[in-house]
Amino acid sequence: MSNKPSIDDAPTISEAQGVRYLHFGTEWVQGAMLVAKPNELVLEYTAQMMAWQLFIDPPKSQSIGLLGLGAGSLTRFCLKHYNNPVTVVEWNPQVTAACHLYFKLPSPSRLRIDHMDAEQWVAETEQAGQLSVLMVDLYDAQARGPVRDSVDFYSHCRRVLADVGVLTVNLFGAHESFERNIKNLSKAFGGRLLSLPQIDAGNQIVIAFTGPGLEVSVADLLTRAELVESRYGLPARKWAKSLVSQSRGGILSV
Repeated sequence: MSNKPSIDDAPTISEAQGVRYLHFGTEWVQGAMLVAKPNELVLEYTAQMMAWQLFIDPPKSQSIGLLGLGAGSLTRFCLKHYNNPVTVVEWNPQVTAACHLYFKLPSPSRLRIDHMDAEQWVAETEQAGQLSVLMVDLYDAQARGPVRDSVDFYSHCRRVLADVGVLTVNLFGAHESFERNIKNLSKAFGGRLLSLPQIDAGNQIVIAFTGPGLEVSVADLLTRAELVESRYGLPARKWAKSLVSQSRGGILSV
C-alpha cells in the first residue's frame, strides 16, 4: 500500500445472486453487500470482526474505529446498531466514493472518514487513547496478507486504544504472513491474544486486549454471547464455543 492511489487501485464491482462485491481489479473480494439487506454482514469474517462484543460493550462516548473501509459493511453495521461516532481510516478516496455510489454508505455527521495511510494515522500522537474498539482489515488487490503488520504498527494500534480496549484484526490463517502477524501482535499486546478458528475462505480473526487482565468464566461468556446474538443477530454463541478450547478450568484468561 503506497501513499497515493493509482489506477490499479480503482475499485471494480461485480454482482451475483443478490450480493454485490467490491474488488480491486482481481478475483479477490474486498467486501460484499446483500443488496436487499445492506446492513447485514454477508461475509462470515466481517461478522467475526464484531467478536469484541463478547468482552466489551459498545463505547458510549468514544468512537468505534476501523482501519480499512472495504465495501463499508462494518461501517454500515455500526452506524445502524450503535449511536457512537464511527471513525474510518481509508487511504483510497476511490473506495469511499464507490461505497457511497454502489454500497449504500450513508453520510451522517457522526461518521468520519480520514483518507490517509493507516500506519501514519495510528502513529499520530493525537490518536492515543481515543478508541475502545479498533477493527483492522488492511489488504491490497493481491490479498497476500495484511499490508500493515509490523510490531511498530500494532504497538501504535495498542496506543490508540483506551485504558480498556479491544482490537480485532483480519488475518489469513493458511498463509505465510499469519505467524509473523501473531508474533508481532503478541509483542505489541503483551501476549494478550485470542483467536477464532480459520474459516473456509482462509480468514482468521484475532482479538487483542488492553487494560487489566481479563478473567471470564465459560458460563458468563456463553451468557454474554446469547445476549449479543439476540440483540444484533450475530452468531456469537458459535464464537464463544470456539473460544472455550482456549480456557483453563472453566476460565478464559487473557
